[in-house]
Amino acid sequence: MEAFADARARTPASWEELLARVGLVAKGFVYGIIGLLALKLALGAGGSATSNQGALQHLAGTTFGTFLLVLLAIGLAAYAVWRLIQAWRGNGAERIVNAARFLIYSALAYTAVKILTGSGEQSQNEKAHKTTAAVLAWPAGTWLVGFAGAVLIGIGLYQLYSGLSREFEEKWRGQSDVGDVVGVVGHIARFVVFSLMGVFAIKAAVDYNPKQAVGLDGALQKLAHASYGSFLLGVTAAGLLAYAAFCFVDARYRDPRR
Repeated sequence: MEAFADARARTPASWEELLARVGLVAKGFVYGIIGLLALKLALGAGGSATSNQGALQHLAGTTFGTFLLVLLAIGLAAYAVWRLIQAWRGNGAERIVNAARFLIYSALAYTAVKILTGSGEQSQNEKAHKTTAAVLAWPAGTWLVGFAGAVLIGIGLYQLYSGLSREFEEKWRGQSDVGDVVGVVGHIARFVVFSLMGVFAIKAAVDYNPKQAVGLDGALQKLAHASYGSFLLGVTAAGLLAYAAFCFVDARYRDPRR
């Protein structure tokens, strides 16, 4: 009886599992759109360097795109609720991280709804500039912006660690060779993007110039304008597509309670 009780305690409710799987698929689609647009830009085929919000905005304007945007709004909301459940269940740093994910993806789901209702959305770059300018005007604002940059670099380094150590496998029920590969490559791409965002936030603090701060779209633009920019952007875009594939594999194998 004890073994049976333990098994039941470890088994997530079917609705919780549904939230996790639908949410991870939606997250994968968003990263897939970002990666495809960045790859098109790197190849000179007319793509763009965009953010999560920009990826959603890109879908607006066609009947199929609107339908997909509705599904993504539902999926992103599901992902946010799943992360809220994890925050409530967790403890310490795990609770804080999942609470932050809940806020981020709730905002993204809200953005999808705003786009569906015809409201315009600023790019992450514009938001980064405005937010940084406001914070720099606060007492100790320079230190706060610098600290935010250091946090972003820390997130990037954690992505690198998660990828190289294959830590994500610990949260899976089962094994996937394809998932291992796309997981490593995808997490390394996220390390590049988060680290760039962090470096430019610190530069904004040091130079006291809010226009130095960048969002995800700005980080990709920086890659595009660097030496060997097309190559660097292409490699990073391929990595983001790998991360999208990882999200789909994660949706298949993930234990929703972890």
